[in-house]
Amino acid sequence: MSTTTATPTTEKLTAKDFTSDQEVRWCPGCGDYSILKQAQTIMPELGIPKENIAFVAGIGCASRFPYYMDTYGLHSIHGRATAVASGLKVTRPELSVWVVAGDGDGLSIGGNHTIHLLRRNINVNMMLFNNEIYGLTKGQYSPASPLGKVSKSTPFGSIDYPFNPLALVLGAGGTFIARSMDRDPVHLRTILKRAHEHHGTSFVEIYQNCNVFNDGAFEVFTEKASKKEETLFIEHGKPLIFGANMDKGIKLDGFKPVVVNVADVSANDLWIHDERDEMKATLLTRFFDDPKKAGHMPRPFGIFLIQEKPTYEDAMSAQIADTIKAKGKGDLDTLLRGRETWTIN
Repeated sequence: MSTTTATPTTEKLTAKDFTSDQEVRWCPGCGDYSILKQAQTIMPELGIPKENIAFVAGIGCASRFPYYMDTYGLHSIHGRATAVASGLKVTRPELSVWVVAGDGDGLSIGGNHTIHLLRRNINVNMMLFNNEIYGLTKGQYSPASPLGKVSKSTPFGSIDYPFNPLALVLGAGGTFIARSMDRDPVHLRTILKRAHEHHGTSFVEIYQNCNVFNDGAFEVFTEKASKKEETLFIEHGKPLIFGANMDKGIKLDGFKPVVVNVADVSANDLWIHDERDEMKATLLTRFFDDPKKAGHMPRPFGIFLIQEKPTYEDAMSAQIADTIKAKGKGDLDTLLRGRETWTIN
């Protein structure tokens, strides 16, 4: 659970209190509007004073997010939002810090910073807006673009295999791993609130439609005609069931997931989701097949994994306290005027 030390506010806030006076400037129809709305909606429910909340962004369409939240915010540089947020949280641990990044921002130029944030387990919340394209720079393919993607920078189709973001996060030691989408606001709000409650780095991948440069990239997961057949909403303690009539289930044949008809098996045969089970979370992150591929698995949405692990800032504070106890407070002036000298010829 979150250990944010901010004193809960007694003033009853609403979503309007978290809406800035800035004109929202995304393309009409952009999925970012929905994500912004859900973030503004949940903020009053967190019970944290606005002055103790900060949103940190890099560069890209998503990076405008801090301007539209009536909280503190930082518009940093491309790929470095995670690094800036890390420094902020370590020096001001009482703050609730949220990182906003696109798939290009967070997985390409900022990919290295992202994996180090995860391995350090700094208590911040990272939202990765994944639209599988570079939107701000007008439609180049990104690290999340599918194989064969035709874009302005890959006119004959991409020959790169895309990142599987949640598998990458799991491999980097992520302690809260989840996926949601812009077009399922109730689900997204639930996931964001759970992310806030986690003490450690929470990583939420959000499928976000770019209706200008990559429209319909996630249509199979969002449209009524296909959503129930192609998505798998996972909940702790519940069986993995999906389908238009909720008649399909997933069970494990050894370590191999297989799709079965619910009517043909007992409830005990089905895979029951456990958000604390790292091995099963690993299998779930690999449900990443092309929806056009025959025999593919449905795409999971929800919380894949939660783990408890000491955070970097807690460990750092303890280390400083132990050092002061053992050696006393340091003296910066003495350190700078020490006896270590060098002569340069």
